[in-house]
Amino acid sequence: MKTTTRSKGASHPSGTPTKGARRSGALQKPGRPSDESASRGTPEEATTRDKAAGISDDAVRARTGKGWDEWFTLLDKAGAREWNHTAIAAHLYTKLKCPGWWNQMVAVGYEQARGLREKHQTSDGYSVSCTRTYAAPVVRLFEQWTNVSLRSRWLEHKEMAVSKAAPGKSIRISWTGGESRVEVYLHTKGRGKSQVNVEHSRLPNQREALRMKAWWGQQLDRLRNVVEG
Repeated sequence: MKTTTRSKGASHPSGTPTKGARRSGALQKPGRPSDESASRGTPEEATTRDKAAGISDDAVRARTGKGWDEWFTLLDKAGAREWNHTAIAAHLYTKLKCPGWWNQMVAVGYEQARGLREKHQTSDGYSVSCTRTYAAPVVRLFEQWTNVSLRSRWLEHKEMAVSKAAPGKSIRISWTGGESRVEVYLHTKGRGKSQVNVEHSRLPNQREALRMKAWWGQQLDRLRNVVEG
């Protein structure tokens, strides 16, 4: 799919988007989303959906005090359809008092809902995630990811390096010479059960993102054969 490259804009320190920021399409890194990005939709569809940027309406309301439809309405009234990501996030933070990391995610959700951003698209490329639950303890899954010999039994990729690991919690991986990045999160899901969530970011386009999402599903199924077989 062909994507459009936008020029960089700016925002006034007060949070009011400058003329350049309104016209520009530059994007600012929004932080790590916890789920997959929501699909694009028309404005009419966006105000009735219960999820955007992979985050439920209940979750965004609990953390920001407003649901998706309320945020979208406020941004529409402000003219945010003509702004870049930086300007939208700045307006949310300074004028609409959307807190911390959440102003970035609300901006991403708005851009996706209004067709300003493709499915899986983030400010630094494309990102996908894949999740599986296993009948195995977290400690065993962590070892499968961090031990090169064990990992080679199920992961069909060798151009990677673990750059950071928190035992039993998470692993950060430099993928194919640093062209993209993989983060693995481990969660205990009850006695003898664990969940693995893989987030692969900085992918070059939507086609590659969809390919990698399917590929990760296959790899995690291979992991199941190893730890449960």
